Amino acid sequence: MSQPVAEIGIIGGSGLYEMAGLTDKQELRVTTPFGDPSDACIVGTLAGRRIAFLPRHGRGHRLNPSQIPFKANIFAMKQLGVGCIVSVSAVGSLSEAIAPLDMVVPDQLIDRTRLRPTTFFEQGLVVHVAFADPFCAKVSGLLARASEQEGVTTHRGGTYLAIEGPQFSTKAESALYRSWGAHIIGMTAAPEAKLAREAEICYATLACSTDYDCWHPDHDSVTADMIIRNLGKNVDRAKAIIQRVAAAIPPQRDCSCQHALKSAIVTVPDLIPASVKKQLAPLIGRYIAMS
Repeated sequence: MSQPVAEIGIIGGSGLYEMAGLTDKQELRVTTPFGDPSDACIVGTLAGRRIAFLPRHGRGHRLNPSQIPFKANIFAMKQLGVGCIVSVSAVGSLSEAIAPLDMVVPDQLIDRTRLRPTTFFEQGLVVHVAFADPFCAKVSGLLARASEQEGVTTHRGGTYLAIEGPQFSTKAESALYRSWGAHIIGMTAAPEAKLAREAEICYATLACSTDYDCWHPDHDSVTADMIIRNLGKNVDRAKAIIQRVAAAIPPQRDCSCQHALKSAIVTVPDLIPASVKKQLAPLIGRYIAMS
């Protein structure tokens, strides 16, 4: 698409399949070199900002975590002109201090997925982006503040541990992850955050705690029903938080996310296949001549 149609992307997780409050809505079916996104993107206006909403699992929750077309989802957001993504994700708590129904805005990530493509850059193009801080600090700060303004118990910072799924953890795994210092556990922040960084898009996660995973001695084993019940209680609050943060995100970015590729491309430009240059032009066109 030649002209940007959205500034901010919202990726909805389990339970969040539509975005309330959008006006001037239109449904866009975006085509990418990596296939179709999880669903149509709903583009509209929210709090005076142009928003692109995408349900990560598809409407009706049709895709399990390993089936989500992460590359297509992030590339579609880039094609629409999105500069910041706010992700909403259901998570289990690995910490006594993070109770079910609390919100967490994590600042670190451990990737334990194993079946998912984690980079756009293959087939003759090598790129190594910095990823020490996987979530945009600027957008994360605004997101945490918006959550606090809604009166929600909010935890600023914390480590999100991403597992492959779709099964939940064993007790031994849950204990192991706690010993690593992880605070919450989910199935979707990786490779989503990695791909957003490669696309030079700011990325932050609003993690909705639904349970204590299976480590807690006084907590029943985690079930999908339990998660859905608690997630339903969080959805309306998440929508209100998104409206607040959409209004707060500045139109102009001043963080390093927007320049993530500036010194990360290591392949000699003349050796990058022309087909790869064309395919990835929305990502690398600022740095690599297309001719």
